Amino acid sequence: MINETLDQRIDAIMEGYEAESIFFTEHKRHFPSRSAVIDLIGEMRVLLFPGYFDNDTAAGDSTKLLVGERLLHINRVLSTQVRKALLYENGTLPEDEAEQRAECIAEEFLNRIPHIQELMLKDAQAAFDGDPAAKSREEVVLAYPGVYAIFVHRVAHELFELGVPLIPRLMSEHAHSRTGIDIHPGATIGEYFFIDHGTGVVVGETTTIGHHAKIYQGVTLGATSTRKGQQLSGVKRHPTLGDYVTVYSNASILGGDTVIGSGSVIGGSAFVCESVPANARVGVKDQEITVRQFGVPEPVWCYEI
Repeated sequence: MINETLDQRIDAIMEGYEAESIFFTEHKRHFPSRSAVIDLIGEMRVLLFPGYFDNDTAAGDSTKLLVGERLLHINRVLSTQVRKALLYENGTLPEDEAEQRAECIAEEFLNRIPHIQELMLKDAQAAFDGDPAAKSREEVVLAYPGVYAIFVHRVAHELFELGVPLIPRLMSEHAHSRTGIDIHPGATIGEYFFIDHGTGVVVGETTTIGHHAKIYQGVTLGATSTRKGQQLSGVKRHPTLGDYVTVYSNASILGGDTVIGSGSVIGGSAFVCESVPANARVGVKDQEITVRQFGVPEPVWCYEI
């Protein structure tokens, strides 16, 4: 009786595998390994910041042999996962062609690692310069969630630019789950970028951010509407921020035609759907806070001036 019931359950589940409404991919396609992609992020951190995230070396110290070994390891893992991603995207792609393309992509990514390192050093400097609570650049690299989210984005964005399917999004969603900061790998972000506190930040796919920008927790750089869904794929639908722009907490800046001029400051909780000139100050006018307390005598308020 138990075996018959088990067979019925198995058959029902197997029938579900054939339903296009449940499973969209064709049979025998392999996804990239999520765990391998996450491990790759860890290997990149160890490579770029030796001694910070491993116990093998002192901080800032490494050898040519160790760097070479890590580069070869990153190359092997990335080639394998990119090949799987290419075959997932195109089930008719010949295996040998997928392998060749994956190797070329991995080689080009390795060429871009020094650039990623340069950007990350500038981002760490921006975090230190922008936060009076920071005691050192080492602290911001080791502990700040915003710096980690930006690091993952720097890696994911290069792979996105190289046309790698799925893997950049796996990376960005890993950072999202760890930090609460959601940066699409397609977003273009300039040098010296700092996210302070970070939780709840959203940066959409077609966002462009200039150099020396700073944003706070809860900021959304998003689209005005997504009702058209896939019809908007590839369309510029997220805002552009110029250089030296600051966006304070819980502000929303929406729309592909919205440009925030360089040097501008967007105040907390502002809702911006139109362009702002350079060096402007945008705030919410006439905010009123009312405090009511029931069941107690009327308080006497004292102010110090």
